[in-house]
Amino acid sequence: MERIVEETLGEETVEKLFTRIREKFGEFDKESKKVNDLRLLEQGGKTCNKYIQISKKTARGSRYERTLLVEEFKRELNGIIRRKLAEAKSLPSIIEKW
Repeated sequence: MERIVEETLGEETVEKLFTRIREKFGEFDKESKKVNDLRLLEQGGKTCNKYIQISKKTARGSRYERTLLVEEFKRELNGIIRRKLAEAKSLPSIIEKW
C-alpha cells in the first residue's frame, strides 16, 4: 500500500488512479464493474436506438433486471426525452419494451 500511495500521489485524476490500481491488482469484481459502467452511461448525442443498444449491452452481467434496469435507463436519458416520457400516459415496465 505504501508503494501505491507513493506512486500515485501525483495522479491527476481519480480515473488514472483506478487505472493504475487495476494494472497492479487486476480488474475489480466484474459484476461491480458492470454496474459502475451502467451508472456512468449517458445518452448524450446518441440516437435513442444507439443508446438502447449500448445500454442493453452494458447491462448484461450486471444483474440489473426489471424495475432497477428501467429506472437506470430512464435516469441516463437526455433531459428533453425524459420530460416527454414523464408526460406519457403509460410507460413500459420492462427493458425489452423500451
